[in-house]
Amino acid sequence: MASERLHFHELGLDDRVLKAIADLGWSQPTLIQEKAIPLALEGKDLLARARTGSGKTAAYAVPVIQRLLASKQSVREQDVRALILVPTKELGQQVQTMIRQLTAYCSRDVRVADISGKADLSTQRPILMEKPDVVVGTPSRVLAHLNAQNLVLHSSLEMLVVDEADLVFSFGFEADLKSLLCHLPKIYQSFLMSATLTEDVQALKELLLHNPVILKLQGSLLPDSSQLQQYSIMCEEEVKFLLIYTLLKLQLVRGKTLVFVGTVDRCYRLKLFLEQFAIPACVLNSELPVQSRCHIITQFNQGFYDYIIATDEHSLAHPTANSEITAGKGKKKATGKGKTKDKEYGVSRGVDFHNVANVINFDFPTTVESYIHRVGRTARADNPGTALSFISRTELSLLSEVEEALTIDNTDCALKPYQFKMEEIEGFRYRCRDAMRSVTKQAVREARLREIKQELLNSEKLKTYFEDNPRDLQLLRHDKDLHPAVVKPHLKNVPEYLIPETLRGVVNPLANRRRKKRKVTTKPEAVVKNSFKKSHGKNPLKSFRYTGGRNKKS
Repeated sequence: MASERLHFHELGLDDRVLKAIADLGWSQPTLIQEKAIPLALEGKDLLARARTGSGKTAAYAVPVIQRLLASKQSVREQDVRALILVPTKELGQQVQTMIRQLTAYCSRDVRVADISGKADLSTQRPILMEKPDVVVGTPSRVLAHLNAQNLVLHSSLEMLVVDEADLVFSFGFEADLKSLLCHLPKIYQSFLMSATLTEDVQALKELLLHNPVILKLQGSLLPDSSQLQQYSIMCEEEVKFLLIYTLLKLQLVRGKTLVFVGTVDRCYRLKLFLEQFAIPACVLNSELPVQSRCHIITQFNQGFYDYIIATDEHSLAHPTANSEITAGKGKKKATGKGKTKDKEYGVSRGVDFHNVANVINFDFPTTVESYIHRVGRTARADNPGTALSFISRTELSLLSEVEEALTIDNTDCALKPYQFKMEEIEGFRYRCRDAMRSVTKQAVREARLREIKQELLNSEKLKTYFEDNPRDLQLLRHDKDLHPAVVKPHLKNVPEYLIPETLRGVVNPLANRRRKKRKVTTKPEAVVKNSFKKSHGKNPLKSFRYTGGRNKKS
């Protein structure tokens, strides 16, 4: 029971850490934190599996900081004592931010450096020469610095953490990690944190852990239906665009929303399509500079944007097909047609997006792990969330695999099929087709080039000008229209005759108010129809009829 749970002050933590935790508003530790922190403080190796959003980052960050503070009580030479390995640059920045928040009152005693960025090794060398207590980075980046002798760990390292361990091998870091181990001392404490226990995690366990304590918490891979509502919708390509248009334009899906697609081209195709209807959205993909990607995530968390269209490229292609980083030089070798993709990109994996109300799988993920990590961006901690997946006929087998994996531990985690009343939104189809005709391959190509050029400029500004002018950073937006496609003004507004009658009061409440004034009395039916407006915050999909079975062809 919640009343029997431990509190942070009962874990034997330094007062400065407790004060920082209080500032973060954490009233008591999550289950993974309550179990992992005491074991870690005892010096045990840990393999912890807990679902996304359960507080795994703090579960290892708090004991790492506590042990460093304890060691500072004796006179010791300044050196790198803890190494945190992450699969993506975005997660690296997030981990650094978390540690800085937890060390707000002891920042002079515990210093952290994130070297997962794209800067030259020579630029990061002075940071490492100061020997920060904690170094955060991707395996390839850390190995590059070790080979360049900018970083020395064989005599000082005491703690090693591998965050999102189930992704390290799948992101192509197996060789880098094995090479990196040669630079570490024989004895050190290790933590493996993972959302799933895959064969890759078992291989890492054999490599890194010594007599570990294994924590398998929260048996289900995702929260149950009381916290996370999961739905699937059967639809083919044209209907996907029709549905996303009506969902967003009619505000049937409300709150901050992540829309996942499979490729960079699809990312820009969907953005240009939504621009036709004056629906602004940011894009996140592996071609954007890392500074821009991290800034977009930060602004999204601060409430600047409602919609992000993100690619989940690693789930659709083998990671070695993307660009690779040469460990010795830290430079990329671009593959393909001259477009440089960052193999250390990943926004569906481990990144903590704040207060995401909905995740929409516009393109269904190709693996169970990818589905878990995508949907895990919502319903984090104790917050509710909704996941909506568009399924084509060819993806039914993938849907079955996901449902089978989710229902092994908890049958309440299954995806519920919903069927839109397609006849009610049929009137929007011609507008959808009109918009799609404008989004040509040439328009997508031009948008892709324009966005990358603009973000490269933004990235340089982020590194230089905005460091001295932080207020101006708030004015830099990433959801501006690209407009290489022909924009037709008449598509911006929705004529009232196209809006389903049951939703007219919700989509255009002012028009509904004018109608009420013209009427002497209000019919009971109108009250029922308008009740959706009051309850929309609970479940944005309640305006649709649940069929109770597999969807029929729309």
